[in-house]
Amino acid sequence: MILHQAKIFWFYSVLTVPSTSLTISFMKASKIEIDLSGVSTSIALHKLLSCKLGFPSFYGNNWDAFWDAITGLVELPSVIEFRHWPEFCVKFPDDADQLKKCFYDLKTQFPEFSPDVFFQ
Repeated sequence: MILHQAKIFWFYSVLTVPSTSLTISFMKASKIEIDLSGVSTSIALHKLLSCKLGFPSFYGNNWDAFWDAITGLVELPSVIEFRHWPEFCVKFPDDADQLKKCFYDLKTQFPEFSPDVFFQ
């Protein structure tokens, strides 16, 4: 019974903290550059995307999981620049097509959440 009362007291205490004493803010990155020159496999690409875009640890390293992540699991930056795109397209044409398609579909279906994406 004492433990139960302690939990209730702690919960009540947290709820009664003045709002000015606790400020939590999340800032969306304005621009992220993703260098594709070091990508050696499709899995390496997904690991790079996961790291740069802040995907959760359970990200599945495939295009279905990528779509799920960019449409609801993370807040994307305002601008994403992919560097070394022409070389990447030569090495991984299927992945390049999928990546472009995901961002095109995002812009079409959810324009208010879609970043400006540049492939350079």
